[in-house]
Amino acid sequence: MKVFSTPFDNVFLIEPNVHEDERGSFSERYNQKELRQAIGKKIVFCQDNQANSVKGVIRGLHYQLPPFSQTKLVEVLQGSVLDIIVDIRKGSPTFGQHFSQELNDINRLQLLIPRGFAHGYITLSERSIFQYKVDSDYHAESEGSIAPDDPSLGIDWGLPKSQWIQSQKDKQHPGINHAPLFDFNADLND
Repeated sequence: MKVFSTPFDNVFLIEPNVHEDERGSFSERYNQKELRQAIGKKIVFCQDNQANSVKGVIRGLHYQLPPFSQTKLVEVLQGSVLDIIVDIRKGSPTFGQHFSQELNDINRLQLLIPRGFAHGYITLSERSIFQYKVDSDYHAESEGSIAPDDPSLGIDWGLPKSQWIQSQKDKQHPGINHAPLFDFNADLND
């Protein structure tokens, strides 16, 4: 695997090794030992999730608050999405800044998202299959979210808002200035 840094500490793009021949391809999508060697930290994932979406579906920006915060390893198995993360650690030098990366079944990239970041994505292709691992169980009372169209974030989602398909719940999220967030110096329980 190849691991690439991003503008944020502890956020990494991962390119798994892919072996191709006349039969097709094979790739090892996750190897705990190799990941630990590459990033200097052991992560133990406890659950895999998968979402099937049509073009324009936007999910997020979601996160779990401490002590139930989650590290995620996300990837696209089919289609293409624009994946977005936002630093929500109050006091962080990069607080409120975002990073975007197209993830698709051609580039096969994965994004490792640590605790302290909100996450969302929008499907750019006609359909997508999005998969992610988490290292902590979901806890409904600890769920946090930020409006993806919060103007203070300045996120370009790749499709105009008139083409967005959102759940009713996601349409109700507050802006970053009104959402419960992390404390950069106290809340990262990893």
